[in-house]
Amino acid sequence: MHVIYGGTFDPIHHGHLRLALEIGDRLGVDRVTLVPCHIPPHRGATGASPEQRLRLLEIAIAGERQLCVDDRELVRGGASYTADTLRQLRAEIGPDRPLVMVVGTDAFAGLDRWDSWQQIPELAHIVVVRRPGPELDPQGRPAQLLEERRVTGPEALHQSPGGRILELDPPLLDISATGIRERIAAGRSPRYLIPDGVWAEIRRQGLYGACPGGNF
Repeated sequence: MHVIYGGTFDPIHHGHLRLALEIGDRLGVDRVTLVPCHIPPHRGATGASPEQRLRLLEIAIAGERQLCVDDRELVRGGASYTADTLRQLRAEIGPDRPLVMVVGTDAFAGLDRWDSWQQIPELAHIVVVRRPGPELDPQGRPAQLLEERRVTGPEALHQSPGGRILELDPPLLDISATGIRERIAAGRSPRYLIPDGVWAEIRRQGLYGACPGGNF
């Protein structure tokens, strides 16, 4: 099974990393692949460049055998559309290997606004991570899709290449990349919210308004 977890990772933090490991354990896989996007179609500009975000990711997962990074969306350039990434991966891994994409409930709620969204369930399984906040609109297409394709356990994802949706409710660390950027810009330390190596690199490059070389 090939599992991908995409996002801006701006910057990568312990909430992202812990969730990736929890997903790997729940699904019974040896590896979860983090896929940083180049330009998020439904969000504003990122605080760090694609190259800088990739560097922070590589620092964050160094030595962690359960996590790896796939930079295909950065290499591809332009807006990062999930359907394009899934089509590429499906062509690479073949028609029979299970392919899984991980999204939060907030992102899944807007699935029907994604580019080529109808193709996504045909290309891969979807794992929806429950997050605090509003429930799905029961009349909306994402909620209907969930009802049509829901499975109750991860073993079902191993039995077919795609097309199924599994909801998971893993423990979440309440950490926000937006909050981290704001904290750094205000001159406050984000230590213990992000890996120490990531914080050192942010300071070295002066990202998000950090004082280059600062030690706070």
